[in-house]
Amino acid sequence: MRRLLPALLAALSITWTTGAATAEPDVEYVALGDSAAAGPLIPQQDPEDPGCLRSTRNWPAVLAKRIGAQLVDMTCSGAVTENLVTPQETIKDAHEPQADALSPETDLVTLTIGGNDIDLVRTALSCVNLLPEPAGTSCRDRLTAGGRDQLAERVDAYAAEFAAALDLISARAPGARIVVVGYGTYIRPGGCYPDQPIWARDADYLQGTIHRLNALFEREAAAHGAEFVDIAPPSVGRDACASARTRWFEGVSAKGPAAPLHPNANGMEAIGGIVADRL
Repeated sequence: MRRLLPALLAALSITWTTGAATAEPDVEYVALGDSAAAGPLIPQQDPEDPGCLRSTRNWPAVLAKRIGAQLVDMTCSGAVTENLVTPQETIKDAHEPQADALSPETDLVTLTIGGNDIDLVRTALSCVNLLPEPAGTSCRDRLTAGGRDQLAERVDAYAAEFAAALDLISARAPGARIVVVGYGTYIRPGGCYPDQPIWARDADYLQGTIHRLNALFEREAAAHGAEFVDIAPPSVGRDACASARTRWFEGVSAKGPAAPLHPNANGMEAIGGIVADRL
């Protein structure tokens, strides 16, 4: 277990109370999370915090505009859950702990985090096979050898840390509405080899892991007084296999101004709208 869990459990002294953000101009909104919310390489990148590779057009910015909120965007590419309470070393400098932006005056908090904790992107890149079967090695076979599913184990082990993060947020911002936003449908069933050079069984394995992580988010959000917005169903058909005009997520080789295996500008706009409609 990372240092976050015991630190949070020791720090909790404020009882959870429910609150609701309203579509008023003075709504104080804090966005927390990793690159799936930050939007690396999507123009325009935030010049005030270049090390985090954060777009000024990411979905928290879209959401804030839609609901008329004042946004403090703490999302940062490469963040893990521990970076809610510890500084994050970025390519530019150290980024302050994300949860430092929370206060009793915070009305709304969104959170998208966990992919880096289970090393999802690097694992996905290890699944790339430039040649069709049987040349190469299946990452699913490798990661499930011996009857153990390594990615599933990582997801399950992460649950306690994510739960502690939700408790920390509610303690720092006791009147806030807390919304957990999950990860999307990055690749369709069976994949689309060779357009995305990941074999069918490996594509299904990776997306299955995302579904498992989303299920964890939904379960822990319900148990800790938060809400969960599942963007996987509405992003079906808009995965990395879709046309440039249609897709919300880039594949292992990005075809537009966005980081590989991340939402693009279309995806950010859509996700922000989905969350705004939920609110």
